[in-house]
Amino acid sequence: MILGVGTDLANIDRIAATLARFGDRFRNRVFTPTEQRKAERRKDVAGTYAKRWAAKEACSKALGTGLRMGISWKDMAVSNLPTGQPVMELSGWAKERLDAITPPGHSAVVHVTLTDDHPWAQAFVVIEARPLP
Repeated sequence: MILGVGTDLANIDRIAATLARFGDRFRNRVFTPTEQRKAERRKDVAGTYAKRWAAKEACSKALGTGLRMGISWKDMAVSNLPTGQPVMELSGWAKERLDAITPPGHSAVVHVTLTDDHPWAQAFVVIEARPLP
């Protein structure tokens, strides 16, 4: 069963300008150390950050809250499996919200996909509840 769907479109040039203006202050407020390491070793640093920004926005929408009600940017973190597939990990209030919307007898799975085509980065998040065995 689908619990939530969210999508977001981010402008890579806007993220690049924010990085240039605020640097580490922006990086450290929004992105986890894992996300920062990933972005900083990529050729398209701003594009990598923009995709993760869009993923956090999309996830907050799928949770049904947007970025309000206590969710911190770093409560939602994108990492990658060895295959390169992105995965969304929730902690803090985002995880509490996920647990609250997950029906008894189910486990929640957060699916995320990322794409970019300069100057745009897009993320799509689907939260699925799967029955426990």
